[in-house]
Amino acid sequence: MARFFIFYTRLRTEEKLLFKAAEERGIPFSAVNVSDGMWPDIPGASGDVALCRCVSQTQNSALAVLLEARGVLTVNSSGVMALCADKIVTAAKLEAAGIPQPEYAVAFSPEGAIEGAKRLGYPVVIKPATGSWGRLLAKINDRDALEAVAEHKTHMGAAHSVLFMQQYVEKKGFDLRATLLGGEPITVIKRCSEHWITNTARGATPEKYPLSPEIKALLGRVQDAIGG
Repeated sequence: MARFFIFYTRLRTEEKLLFKAAEERGIPFSAVNVSDGMWPDIPGASGDVALCRCVSQTQNSALAVLLEARGVLTVNSSGVMALCADKIVTAAKLEAAGIPQPEYAVAFSPEGAIEGAKRLGYPVVIKPATGSWGRLLAKINDRDALEAVAEHKTHMGAAHSVLFMQQYVEKKGFDLRATLLGGEPITVIKRCSEHWITNTARGATPEKYPLSPEIKALLGRVQDAIGG
């Protein structure tokens, strides 16, 4: 009989709510703190289902790859995790599918970044290709600031050797984040902040947002583009 695992590294409010929801629906599950174990002792076999809830994206991806090698169905799949963890790959996939997104440029040197900013127009936003929680973002208002930030990044290691730049979009103090399950949109939240970075890890306030037919159709296209 297939088993359902919820793997985590920190027991946050979200994990507790998942446990409660499963219990209320009579869904048997095993909660496993992977911080207390190591591979190959972590449970999971062919036909099982695993919800990977590690705080670290790197840990989640590694866990999903290992579990999938055993035949475990992971949510999300390791392929989708890897794609969405890289902003450049994600942007390229969305562009190939014709999905609207902020204009972007990818530079391989400070000089290339200056040319990219000329094309996009100031202000621009520089983001690390990988990373989350709104960390290491920079809103660049002019060439002087861009030269300084780009120069600093050349000394920050290989992860910052490629500069992902986006056109700054005035979004009226909020953005939207959606959750899909099995191809169906489940919910949309509106993340509100007076700061230009509207990330809950940076203090943004989440609110419910109506799931309109337009948003639902767009989410379907996005899911098709990223493959899951």
